[in-house]
Amino acid sequence: MTEKPKQPSVGSLDHPISAKHVPADLQVYRLVPSAAADDPRWDNAPNHGEVTVRARSLADARVAAAEAEVDFLDIDAKPGDGTSTDFASAFRDDKLYHAVLESADGGNGPRGIISNKPKPAER
Repeated sequence: MTEKPKQPSVGSLDHPISAKHVPADLQVYRLVPSAAADDPRWDNAPNHGEVTVRARSLADARVAAAEAEVDFLDIDAKPGDGTSTDFASAFRDDKLYHAVLESADGGNGPRGIISNKPKPAER
């Protein structure tokens, strides 16, 4: 009997959709969790810890990070036909994450997540 492949969970950061093109005007931004660990807003979206993103602006950094999350439309477990969950990303909520310009020089590479420093494990 063959095992079914494990589906990525919604909100995991392993989706390559945001790495589509490499514009020359990219900058590096850091998205840092700003809400307390017990904030009820975290019940709606996962805390990915500190994330570094290459994007065109602060707002685009939030969108690029959200695009990197797995969406219900990307896996078989949909809440309903045509229903996307990308609007519910924690990266889009300015009460959960704040964005900071790290470098005006985006360096070489595609738009999207550069690195992810996961949140510390809870004890």
